[in-house]
Order: sequence, then C-alpha cells, then structure tokens
Amino acid sequence: MHPGAIPQGEISAQVARALAEDIGDGDVTAMLVPENVMATAHVTSRQAAVLCGTDWFDEVFRQVDAGIRIDWQLRDSDQVPANTLLCHLHGPARALLTAERTALNFLQTLSATATLAAQYAEAVKGTGAKVLDTRKTIPGLRIAQKYAVRCGGCFNHRIGLFDAILIKENHIASCGSIAAAVGTARATAPDLLLEVEVENLDQLRECLAAGVDRILLDNMSVDMLREAVSMNRGQAELEASGGIHLENIRTIAETGVDYISVGSLTKDIAAIDLSMRIDYRTGTDKN
Repeated sequence: MHPGAIPQGEISAQVARALAEDIGDGDVTAMLVPENVMATAHVTSRQAAVLCGTDWFDEVFRQVDAGIRIDWQLRDSDQVPANTLLCHLHGPARALLTAERTALNFLQTLSATATLAAQYAEAVKGTGAKVLDTRKTIPGLRIAQKYAVRCGGCFNHRIGLFDAILIKENHIASCGSIAAAVGTARATAPDLLLEVEVENLDQLRECLAAGVDRILLDNMSVDMLREAVSMNRGQAELEASGGIHLENIRTIAETGVDYISVGSLTKDIAAIDLSMRIDYRTGTDKN
C-alpha cells in the first residue's frame, strides 16, 4: 500500500523549522568531534511498529549535510518486527550527531501514529466502516500525521477548516436551527462536503430533511447508532464519534455506520522506541 506522497516543499519547511528549533546558532557539542571524521550509523526499531516518516528523516540529514548517504532496508507502511534494522547511514560524524535527534523525532512520532492507525484498521476489518482521523493533531505536524494515518490503513477526515463544512452545536445556535445553518452553508460553499453533528435522533431527522451529505452521530449509544442507521436508509453518510477506543470500535462498526472518527489516532500516541548507533571505527578521514 502506498498512501500518497506529501509535497516536498511541505516536508522541507517542517524539517527546517525543527532543525532551527534544535540547532539554533550551532551544535556546540558536536564540535568535540574532529571535523574530518567520517562515520557509519544504523537505526533500529526496538519495538514492533508500522514504519512512517522516512522522507522527513531523509530531509533532516539532507539539510544538515547533503553528502550523507542513507540506505533504507524498509519503506513507509511496512510492518516492522521488534529489533529490526531500518537503515544505514554514512557521512561526516558531526553532521550525523547534529541531525540525529530531529530525524528520530519525526520517525518515531509518525511511526507511532501509523502503528496506532494500523491497530484501529485491523479492529474494523471486514465491517465496511472506515476509521477517520480528526483535527486533534500535533501543531505544525497535521499534514505529516494525516499521512501517517494513511500509512497505517485508516483514512483522513477534513484537513482543516477550509476543505469541508462541519456544523456543530455552536454554529446551529448562532443560526437558529439546523435547517438555517445548512441553508447558509449550501449558499456559502455549495461544492464542499457538508456535515452536521447531532446528539439525538430528532436532530438526525432534521438533518435528513435538510439533505446534508454526512451526519456525525456524537456520543450515541450502540442502540442509538443502530436506530440511526435504520432511520437513515442510505440517505446520508453516517459517522460515529466520541468515546471510541480499540475495545469498543468493532461493536460500533458493526452497527452499520459508514465512518468512525477517532481523535486518539493523532493525539494519544506513544513514540516508537528507536535507536541510532554511530560506529566511528568504520569511518574514514574525510580528506
């Protein structure tokens, strides 16, 4: 599975910000290593994971020293058993040391998102429901994390506030009713997906009457979800959300909803345990 490429400019900008944050005026500790020392390094995953973030990893080293060579043994979306060698690197020792933490930060964070997404995708396998991410992402890493979600086998909800309409309680209150909010939304952005969040079946009926594209069923019980599917009769897409985790998502998927959005995919992650070891003995003088 290839989850689709991210524009290189986006990756370069994210990496540049991260390196500026870490290096500042210069890596004063790396100066302990003579400038002409070359070295070889290898990165290993100490735990099972779904690999993600190799383009970010590569870009970190490219921006620090374009002469560093990286040989990957695996690629994004690959299942990685514990204690697996991911890649070899060769280049100036100072540059390897300077780039190490930033590169690993991207790789361990995005692999964590992909790994968790793979668990959720497996949990609903065969039900027909698709697991979606949300906007609950790490600031500055939304595009990267949404890419990681796809690497893990799940799907993206809207990217931000600009590419789809999601009418919630406060929007409805300001407009006066669901019908009024939907009418204004259709007039304002007729070509965008229009979704409305509801908390009960009466609101669901209003949405069906208004002809919305998708209805978000917020924190509904399993019984209510089943009834919502029955009432809908395929008229709109249905999305379950709220209070969803690995232990209950299969039951929710089996109600017949089309989508299940899970904020945990991008906000409740634990970085994958990665290790980078540098071997100076295999290095040669740069000159």
